[in-house]
Amino acid sequence: MFNDIGPLELVTIVVLAVLVFGPDKLPKVIQDVMRTIRKIREFSESAKHDIRQELGPEFKDFEFEDLNPKTFLRKQLENDELGLKEIRNGFNLKKEMAEVTDAVHSRDSDPGTAGTPGPAGGRIDMSKKPEDPGRDERPAFDPDAT
Repeated sequence: MFNDIGPLELVTIVVLAVLVFGPDKLPKVIQDVMRTIRKIREFSESAKHDIRQELGPEFKDFEFEDLNPKTFLRKQLENDELGLKEIRNGFNLKKEMAEVTDAVHSRDSDPGTAGTPGPAGGRIDMSKKPEDPGRDERPAFDPDAT
């Protein structure tokens, strides 16, 4: 509960508590605070038990921490029912990027594909072609389309 409180902060809190409440009333204040914390925990556990009981037996392994979006996503991504590990392992980003780069520079990434049928002998020509300079026609105007 107090994992992030250092020894210096703890000493400061104790000194402030002694100064504010006084050494005579401090034990009673600590008892009251602890009793309140226990009641809040009991109320919380009772509410969790009631909710689990109302949800039914199909939600017996339901954890309230799963309602946190980060925890829910982490739990679902670790679950391999979706086959995400296979997809992640089957995707080689460096290879895909090399293929795209080769296609852009119109190089053959695989020498065995040069004889395959397709545009330009298996190559895709992605270079810009100059537009026809004599072509200055406007598209047909369709008055019904507007």
